[in-house]
Amino acid sequence: MVAGVDEVGWGAWAGPVSVGVAVVPGNQQIPNGLRDSKDPSDRQREALFDLVTEWCSHWSVGHATHAEIDDWGLKEARRRATRRALDALGVDPDHILVDGATDFVGTGNTTCLVKGDATSVSISAASILAKVVRDGIMRDLSPHFPGYGFKSNKGENSPQHKEALLGQGPSGIHRGSVKLKVKLKDLLVIGSLRHVRPEPTEAPSDYADYSQLSEWVDPDGVTRPSTVTRSSPPGKR
Repeated sequence: MVAGVDEVGWGAWAGPVSVGVAVVPGNQQIPNGLRDSKDPSDRQREALFDLVTEWCSHWSVGHATHAEIDDWGLKEARRRATRRALDALGVDPDHILVDGATDFVGTGNTTCLVKGDATSVSISAASILAKVVRDGIMRDLSPHFPGYGFKSNKGENSPQHKEALLGQGPSGIHRGSVKLKVKLKDLLVIGSLRHVRPEPTEAPSDYADYSQLSEWVDPDGVTRPSTVTRSSPPGKR
């Protein structure tokens, strides 16, 4: 059993880092567009999402929030997001294919594939899953943090995002990383970054699965880590 792994949100200024894991069936036709879609548009990706989730025998997406990235560092947060996704998968893969040159899984049974989303259908499926789920989270968060354009930029660098940072400074879900601080200095933003962040903990208690992306927002407008998973046979949800 081989699983593909891919992550999204590494370079974002706000929101979580998300890791998708996909186990694809070996005896079923690959969904149309998955293998040929090297750089899909948002619309293409959304259309593929339902096909991929029905096609995969097992899949999951794990996350680490902006606050965890601040507390643990981006590399460790990504590793924990990966662990959450694997824990939610429901099976233990014999081997794991990781997109890129860095083994952020660390289970000892991995192979890194540079541009793996273009050569491995399991990585390509994981990429679709992680991207669509994270994009949905950022769209859901957007009304809680108006003006930043999260619905369109998903927390990434964009002219609207830069303009909002100039005008109103960082929000409660912006990351306090050195990279972000440098970017903000380039934009002539003055003052320290503001964050709403929990105390660091080795065993947070709020990692419950969620069924609606809006559950990523608690009453204080802070995102909380979770996983999305489906381990049922294809055709059942």
